[in-house]
Amino acid sequence: MSKDRPITAVIIGAGNRSLIYASYALQHSDELQIVGVVEPNQERRQLTAERFDISPDNCFASVEELVVHPQLADAAINGTMDQQHLETTLPLLKAGYDVLLEKPIGVSEEEVLELYEAANFYQRTVMICHVMRHAPFYLEIRKQIESGVIGDIIAIQTEENVSYHHMATSFVRGKWNSLANCHSSMLLAKCCHDLDMITWMKGSVRPRKVTSFGGLFQFRADKAPEGAGTRCLVDCPIEATCIYSANNMYIERDLWGVYAWDTRYVSSNPTLEEKIQSLRTSNPYGRCVWRCDNDVVDHQTVIIEFEDGSTASHNLTGATSKSCRTIHITGTKGEIFGTMEEGYFLVRQPDTRPGHLYKEERIETNVTSDMHGGGDLRLVADFVRSLRGNKPSLSSTSLEKSMYGHQIGFAAERSRAENTIVEISSLVVHA
Repeated sequence: MSKDRPITAVIIGAGNRSLIYASYALQHSDELQIVGVVEPNQERRQLTAERFDISPDNCFASVEELVVHPQLADAAINGTMDQQHLETTLPLLKAGYDVLLEKPIGVSEEEVLELYEAANFYQRTVMICHVMRHAPFYLEIRKQIESGVIGDIIAIQTEENVSYHHMATSFVRGKWNSLANCHSSMLLAKCCHDLDMITWMKGSVRPRKVTSFGGLFQFRADKAPEGAGTRCLVDCPIEATCIYSANNMYIERDLWGVYAWDTRYVSSNPTLEEKIQSLRTSNPYGRCVWRCDNDVVDHQTVIIEFEDGSTASHNLTGATSKSCRTIHITGTKGEIFGTMEEGYFLVRQPDTRPGHLYKEERIETNVTSDMHGGGDLRLVADFVRSLRGNKPSLSSTSLEKSMYGHQIGFAAERSRAENTIVEISSLVVHA
């Protein structure tokens, strides 16, 4: 593949994540061009075609429609729902497409392994959208580890704190609120990044054992405040003072409109009256958060042991006041601590000088306002570089190593459900 011409790509599933990745083409048309779209929703398909100036002949309702034609592009950007990743990616690989695939790879260990085997069989590149690897905050931490400044890693502690408005939107009212809807646990759907981050920091050292605890503590009917109704704008006398008010969240503060005003619930340019009416009737984002059909956890702790005896823990907490990710890595020569959203981290080392206990260096990083600390578009740039034959960045990883975090996620869910310690086996690739 020539290093001089742009990579061409087809969008698979014109949702929020795919369109964010594809927007790289609007800024860097000399590197990436979007030439097709696969989207079952006709209105969304048309809007995407208009945005990227895609020919009507290159617009399809399904992957099956796409792959019966001669190969349209070099690659595909697959942002379909979790349970559709395997069924949509396998035909793409067979048809000759390299794939930028939204995480998770699949919703079961069997799916992950099947996709891995297919990528090897067809000799295609599959890059998983572990965007946190590309965020300057985490990339700089990884460089510090590579430099040896804190020595060998002994322990890693990470946290993901999911804000109350994000929790309510995505994991209580929204499409990631139950295993029946998306077939992924909240841990896999939300913390796939964090589990991958932990394994990335450990380099080639494989996870060995996992245990996990957690559950659905808050967002259930028996925890509803006295007087709570079933729909915020229909029968709830406490709506005006409720922090989860759909009116306050989606109308007054205009949060998460990309989900609340999906064209399945309202027109593509809804009026205020249409938005309010949808929240009163069929829009799932108008439901009381204590009376939804959610069954995923709202808090979970994962503990990991690696083959070299080092350990890691990750805490997922839903409905926090502030959304943030923290990391604390302790090594044999020092430690690293930081909160991504603050835009810097600290490197500490023992200091034996009289009057001192430790020395501390503050490392500033370029945290941007876009999602995932600036990692989204850097990921796409890395994918393009890889396909053009250029050297990938430190953030890049093989599909095999992308699977380590998934293995932890599946093992953690089994541990939580069965109250046991789960051993992670080596990957076995079928002939």
